[in-house]
Amino acid sequence: MTRPTSVRIDLAALRNNYLYARGVHGGRALAVLKANAYGHGALASAHSLASVADGFAVAFLDEACALREGGVRNPILVLEGCFNASELKIANELDLWVVVHQEEQIRLIEESRTGARFNVWLKIDTGMSRAGFRASDAANAYQRLQSTGKVSAITLMTHFARADEPGESMTAQQIETFDAATAMLRGERSLCNSAGVLVWPSARRDWARPGLMLYGTTTHGREVPELQPVMTFESRVFNVRTLEPGESLGYGATFVASERTRVGLVCAGYADGYPQTAATGTPIAVDGHATSLIGRVSMDMLTVDLTNVPNAGVGSSVELWGPRVPVAAVAQGASRSPYELLCAVKRAPLVHENVGQGIGEPLRMTGTR
Repeated sequence: MTRPTSVRIDLAALRNNYLYARGVHGGRALAVLKANAYGHGALASAHSLASVADGFAVAFLDEACALREGGVRNPILVLEGCFNASELKIANELDLWVVVHQEEQIRLIEESRTGARFNVWLKIDTGMSRAGFRASDAANAYQRLQSTGKVSAITLMTHFARADEPGESMTAQQIETFDAATAMLRGERSLCNSAGVLVWPSARRDWARPGLMLYGTTTHGREVPELQPVMTFESRVFNVRTLEPGESLGYGATFVASERTRVGLVCAGYADGYPQTAATGTPIAVDGHATSLIGRVSMDMLTVDLTNVPNAGVGSSVELWGPRVPVAAVAQGASRSPYELLCAVKRAPLVHENVGQGIGEPLRMTGTR
């Protein structure tokens, strides 16, 4: 018997979301596929977007190599850049674009003997204080790269710390810092992540780098009806029981019935990626009807309230998140972020639908994590 838990990925929705992101931003857009496309399957996602995407972005070299080995020919930007000379050599051989965000990475290019001319994205720290050259050092880093004779193009970039908080002034300050630091430098610009695309029109330049919004959700607190959920995490009820008033449920006895309560036992738990911290009341859909989680999430199963879904029983479908249950709502119920939930999904089979152009009858491709 196959355990009835799966993760369906709608690649037509992914294409829709990419085209929407690029349209709102204007210019060009790198689809961010790091962390296995936020849990959605990087290779299948890349092939689905290949005919429309201006390029892709991944975190580190191995992620880029996997896409190239899988036949992806679009431009690929390595966001962490290269860490040694052998990685830089591979980046050249695979025609990868590389971020340069620290002194050592400039030295790698200066000392390179490959005869290559690299497409470099120069990262400037405008307030994130994580990776990137200080704004006061940006011009010097730029000139050093230019003087190597080993750089074919330099795109200037930065990363926002609080773009998903529309009421904060920090993003406006970061934009101002970036513009001042790069005013005399030639090259294309890239500032916007997903929240930048959606919330900060003044940050829209040559290139966007949408990530989370590609997968149909956001963290900035505003509904974006044009975005379609890409992942549907689903399972089934495999047992039903009734609690009498005063009876408790699950580990820690955190739920105590105040009235007669029908409980459905579901084949999914935190080992599958559903957040253990999800609280009673976190939304769930059973047979398309809204209900909620009750009790504590276990490793391999969780429990749902079926009291107001009288026709539900063994075999009923359960949507943990997807079109009816926004992943952002589950994240809120678990005091987590949608990023964490999507990236944490595991163990359940990944099924890609609407493969290829994302048009016409669904096709199915399984096992492509």
